Amino acid sequence: MSPEKSPGERPESLGDEARMRTILQAFCLLLLGCGGAAVREQAPPPALRILSYNIRHGRGMDGKVDLPRIAAVLAAAEPDLVALQEVDRKCRRSGGVDEAAELGARLGMEARFGAFMKYQGGEYGMAILSRFPILESRVHRLPKGAEPRCALEVRVRPEGSPTAVSLVCIHHDWTREEFRLRQVEALEEALRGIRIPAILAGDFNAEPEGPSLAFLRKKGWRILGKGGGKTWPSRNPRREIDHFLVRGPWVAVRCEVLPEDLASDHRPVLAVLRLASR
Repeated sequence: MSPEKSPGERPESLGDEARMRTILQAFCLLLLGCGGAAVREQAPPPALRILSYNIRHGRGMDGKVDLPRIAAVLAAAEPDLVALQEVDRKCRRSGGVDEAAELGARLGMEARFGAFMKYQGGEYGMAILSRFPILESRVHRLPKGAEPRCALEVRVRPEGSPTAVSLVCIHHDWTREEFRLRQVEALEEALRGIRIPAILAGDFNAEPEGPSLAFLRKKGWRILGKGGGKTWPSRNPRREIDHFLVRGPWVAVRCEVLPEDLASDHRPVLAVLRLASR
């Protein structure tokens, strides 16, 4: 039989138990709070929406140069970054407009232009639009094909991203694969020193299994599949020549050809990407 307790012993014991429960509850809440912070720290960065579009200087399948129509196509995709090919700056055929600057102003995005060559009193080339501040931009000159060619690179740091990223706008020769091979070789040499996640986007004028894209895959670039979606010509497309290629810890949420068949002779391509959590 247990020894008999005095009247004051049990209330004191109950007080000790209550205090111990309070301490344990506080400790558990602290652990849960720390765990929640860890989960928040490991949350993946927001997805990045990138659009690539050969706009044929704004000339649609109806023969009209209509830059507001191009701007509407871009805006509907709600992109963070846009890679544009066949862009005019102050050329007569497109009304003397600086198309990159005009599209950037309409969408509230920063714009950069890279010129291939002088044309009709202005310049002809490519452009990149960005919702984020552009940290740096470069024009990489490439070997000439039927026309002069370059690649336009910008570096930005997307909101919530642990690192800056590089987007390179592409428009390779449309006439001969040997020209495209020389261009991708020069491009790879120009980009070899990149130490941040990178994206190639644009009109490669090559099918996914073509030699120029095969060369880039051997160098570590991954082509994003579009489910066989063809991009040119925009009405009844027969060829898949507009692509996204990535290098670095990218996860493709999706990549798709958009069903726009009037504003240009190419269809736009949208990629939604996320950097993998480390």
